[in-house]
Amino acid sequence: MIRANLYTSGSTDNSCDIEIIRQWQSLGEGLIWIDIEGDIDDKELQLMQDFGCHELSIKDCKRHRHPPKMEVFSDNTFLLFRGIKSLGLDLSLEPQQIGFFVSDRYLITVHNNLSVSINEFWNNRMLSATDITPSVLATRLMHYSAGRYLEVILEFEDRLNTMEETLLGAEPEAAMKELVGYRSRLLQMRRVFGYHEKLSLALLEHHSDCQDNTDLKHISRDFYDRCERLFSLCSMYYETCGDLIDGYISISSHQLNHTMRVLTVITAIFIPLGFMAGLYGMNFDHMPELHFKYGYFALLGVMFITASTLIIAFRKKKWL
Repeated sequence: MIRANLYTSGSTDNSCDIEIIRQWQSLGEGLIWIDIEGDIDDKELQLMQDFGCHELSIKDCKRHRHPPKMEVFSDNTFLLFRGIKSLGLDLSLEPQQIGFFVSDRYLITVHNNLSVSINEFWNNRMLSATDITPSVLATRLMHYSAGRYLEVILEFEDRLNTMEETLLGAEPEAAMKELVGYRSRLLQMRRVFGYHEKLSLALLEHHSDCQDNTDLKHISRDFYDRCERLFSLCSMYYETCGDLIDGYISISSHQLNHTMRVLTVITAIFIPLGFMAGLYGMNFDHMPELHFKYGYFALLGVMFITASTLIIAFRKKKWL
């Protein structure tokens, strides 16, 4: 699906895509924004080639999994950004790749599915060619998408703060499974935001030469700061999840060691008693102690003294 918006001085037109493109070409002024949603067929491919879009960049737009990047060509600048198709509070992310072809007079956006970020700006009647450029519009789109990421990440912080108490609660195993899932998703998001941070830095350096457009430099700086914050927050939360998991494993290991120490002490106490009982439980005819009148009581006394001595020794060592 192809749709187009034409921004001229004080007006916006999105009545008919083909007519808008022809009108823009005949005017020789204004800004046109062409949005391509879905698979790129021959019609969309020919249109993009007519606007000078590089063949390799078009192929990158078709791929469902490609790292975000920035490439500067003679006719335009190509940006590949990983937006949001869906992002839950449990950090389950389904990304959507968006390609931007940015020139002095046009912006072409390419995405496979519905884009919330693009729709947010598409019907904005406050935009006009007098106060916006294709570079500013593309940067604002990515800035808005990064803001949606940031909202979910900041809400996740409250959830993470309660995980430590949950680990010490009645169902620590369920909390552990949840933490491991969070850690895996945070690793995925950290990788995405690492690419975004590099992309935003390259964009900031590219726009730093635009001395006549302070708005572009400001939005580029804000976009970079937002991407850098997303990457740092994901890294911090990833490490926090790892620390909570390691802490729970350490507590579990300590409890297991304590249990094993108690069992070892009990075993150490009963080994000599079992030895004595086994020794005098043998059925030999010539055992002198068997004919001793007080042998039974003597053996019980020895067993009691042995057990008491071991218990006192273990208590002094603080093993009990």
